[in-house]
Amino acid sequence: MTGPRIRSLRSLRDEMKAVARGERAAPADAARPSFSSVAAVVRLLTPENRALLAVIRRRRPRSVADLARMTGRAQPNLTRTLAKLQAAGFVAMTAVGRRKAPRATVGKLVVEIDPYAQRDRLRVA
Repeated sequence: MTGPRIRSLRSLRDEMKAVARGERAAPADAARPSFSSVAAVVRLLTPENRALLAVIRRRRPRSVADLARMTGRAQPNLTRTLAKLQAAGFVAMTAVGRRKAPRATVGKLVVEIDPYAQRDRLRVA
């Protein structure tokens, strides 16, 4: 899986309108998660969420309940956080029997910040 990307809301809107009008085909990576800015990525990757991703990657919990036990976090709070991380492409939920097990999907991110323009880049290393 390719990871998340930085993309302006305007470019996303323009692409969606062109596809809806039939002026172009939907791109192959249309479902790829995107952020409007590097700041949006930083807001999601708080120290707590990064620690959570590390636990998921290292200990490979068998379920959300298992992860809650490992981290000491309340399951409802954990479920909300996992949903945000999943929507952003950092976590995938894998079926294990009747349960869902979180799996880290991104190893490292490389952020390139253009200090003179809003052309920041985000790629999975």
